[in-house]
Amino acid sequence: MEKKKFDINSLIGFLLIGGILIWMLYLNKPTEEELQAEKAKTEAAAKEKAEAEKGKQDITLAEAVSDTMDAVKPGDSLALEQLKNKLGSFAYSGTLPSATEGTTVLENDVLKLKISNKGGYISEALLKDFHKYDSVPVYLIKDGNASLDLQFSAENRSLNSKDLYFQPTLSKNGEDHVLSMKLKTSENGFIEYRYTLHPGEYMLDFSINSQGLDGIINTSQPMYLDWQLKGYRHAKSISYENRYSRLTYEYEDEKHSKLSPSGEDDELEKDVTWMNFRQHFFSSMLLTDTPFKEVKLTSVDLVKNEEVDTTFTKQYGAKMLLEPKGGALAYDMNMYYGPSDYQIFKKYDRNLDEAMPLGWGIFGVINKYIIIPLFAFLTDFLPAGIAIIVLTILIKLLLSPVQYKQYLAQAKMKVLKPEMDEIKEKYKDNKLKIQQENMKLQNSAGASPLKGCLPALLQIPVFYALFTFFPSAFDLRQKSFLWADDLSSYDTVAELPFNVPFYGDHVSLFPILASIAIFVYMMMTMGQNMQQQQQPGMPNMKFLMYLSPLFMLVFFNNYASGLSLYYFVSNLITIGIMLVIKNFIIDEDKIHAKIQVKKAQPKKQNKFQRKMSEMMEQAEQQKKSGKR
Repeated sequence: MEKKKFDINSLIGFLLIGGILIWMLYLNKPTEEELQAEKAKTEAAAKEKAEAEKGKQDITLAEAVSDTMDAVKPGDSLALEQLKNKLGSFAYSGTLPSATEGTTVLENDVLKLKISNKGGYISEALLKDFHKYDSVPVYLIKDGNASLDLQFSAENRSLNSKDLYFQPTLSKNGEDHVLSMKLKTSENGFIEYRYTLHPGEYMLDFSINSQGLDGIINTSQPMYLDWQLKGYRHAKSISYENRYSRLTYEYEDEKHSKLSPSGEDDELEKDVTWMNFRQHFFSSMLLTDTPFKEVKLTSVDLVKNEEVDTTFTKQYGAKMLLEPKGGALAYDMNMYYGPSDYQIFKKYDRNLDEAMPLGWGIFGVINKYIIIPLFAFLTDFLPAGIAIIVLTILIKLLLSPVQYKQYLAQAKMKVLKPEMDEIKEKYKDNKLKIQQENMKLQNSAGASPLKGCLPALLQIPVFYALFTFFPSAFDLRQKSFLWADDLSSYDTVAELPFNVPFYGDHVSLFPILASIAIFVYMMMTMGQNMQQQQQPGMPNMKFLMYLSPLFMLVFFNNYASGLSLYYFVSNLITIGIMLVIKNFIIDEDKIHAKIQVKKAQPKKQNKFQRKMSEMMEQAEQQKKSGKR
C-alpha cells in the first residue's frame, strides 16, 4: 500500500486558484447604484406580493362575511361570534331581522325602484312609460347590472357596504316617499342611505350620513363610493345606440367633458359635481351638492361585434373619494333614472343639458335656443313626422335669402363664361395669366366664385346643428311616420339575407330618397360649373357630385330615419326654391346688361384684391425673367 505524502505543489495551486477567484469577485462586485437598484426591486416585489395577499384576503373576507351573515340566526351564538370576529361593531347589522335578501319598493307614477337590504342600493329601476324596441319595459337597473359600494376601514378591517345588510324604514313626508336604509353598529350608531322620491319625478334625493361611529370608522384611511353600471341595450340598431352611449360629467366649476364612446377609457378628475352614464335616450346620473374631491371614471365598450345581438352596450364606473367632516359622513346628492330629454334636463338648472350631444359652440346655441324650442312647439299639436317636414320648411324659408345670394353669384359666373373662355383660348399656354385675367374680369363685373361659396358656408352651422339634433331628439323615439315605425331608428323596406360592410343587413328607403334628391340638387348647382374650365387646385366637381349621394345612401342606412327624412325634404325644397329663383326671379339677360355697365365703370380694388393682383404680376414677371 502506497503511503500518502503531503503535496506542496497542490497546496500552492489551490491557493493561487482561490486568490484568482477572490480577485475576480472583487473586480465584479456590484456598484453602490446596482445595490440600491436591487434593494428597490426586492422591496417592490415584496410590496406587490403583500398587496396581492391583502386583495386575496379582502375577497375571502367579503365572501366569508356574506356567507356568515346569510347563515346567522337569532340565538346562534357560534355564528354570531364568527360574525363579530369578521365585522367587529358592524356585526350588529347581521343580527337584525332585516339581514335577509329582501327588497323595498319605492315608486311614483313614472318610476319604480327596488332597494336591496343587502348593500342598501337600488337593485332595480323601471321606467313605467317606456318600452324597448321589442316592447319589453325599459329597465335601467336589473339582474345585478349595477352596484353602489361604500368602501371604508373600521377597527382594522376593510369593509364593503355591498356585502352588508341595511335596515329599511319606509315612510311618507307629504306626497314624497322616503326610504331610510341603515347599516347599524348599535341602536344609535349607523351609516344611513336616505332616498326621497317625489311625485312625477325621475330625479330623487339621495344622501349618505353617519352617526355615532367615532372610534369605529378609521377616517385616516381613504373612503370611497364606488358606482358601477352596465348599460342595457334598448334600441333596434345596436351600433347606432352604442355610438350615442357615453359617460359625461361636470367638474372644476362647471367644466364638462366625456369619455371615449369606443374601446376603453378612464380619467381621474377633481371636484366632480355630476356624472351621467348615458345610454343614448336614457340616463343614469349621480349629482352631489358637495363636489367629490377626486373621481376615477371608467368606460368600457362591450359591443365587440355590431353584427351580433348584445345585451349590454357599455360598462361604466365612478370611484369617488369621500371626505368625512368631523369624523362623520354628510353628503347630500341626487340620483336620476329617466329619459335623456333636453326639456327635462333644463328644468333642473344644473347644466344637465351638457350631457347631451347637441354640438359645441354656435351649433349647440342654435339647437338650444332655436331648433329644440321650435320642434317642441310643433310636436305639441303635430305628429313627429309632419313636425319634421314643417320644421324643414320653416328653416329653408329662413335661409332662402342666403340661397338667393348663392344662386345669383352662380348666375353671374354663368354669364361671364363666354368671356372667360376667350381668355382661356388667348392665354392657353399661360395658366397664371389666365387666372390673372379672370380675376380682373370678375372684379370688374362684381362677380366671384367666392360670392357663391360664402352663402353656402353661412348655412353650415344650421346644417350641422340639425345633424346633431335629430339623433338626440327624444321626441322622435318610437314615433312612426309612413313606413317608418320609429323615427329615432332606421326604417326598413327590405331585409337582406347577408350583411354588407358599412351598409347593414337591411334596406332603408328614406336614405335612398334623400340620395336621389341630393344628386338632382348637385346636378343643378354643379352642372354649369363642370362646363366651365376646371381651375387648378379646385376639387373635381363630378367626383363630388357622385360622392355625396353615395355617402348618404351607404352610411345613413343605419341612422335615424327622422334625419334622412329631413335631408330628403330639405333637398326637395331647395330644388323648388332654385327653380323659382331661376325661372321667375333671376333674368340672365338683365344680369348680363348690369355686368356690362359695371365693367364700364372704374373699379376700385380693395386691399386684398390689390395684394392678390400684385402677387400675380410679380409671379408673371419672374416667369418671364426665367425664360430669358
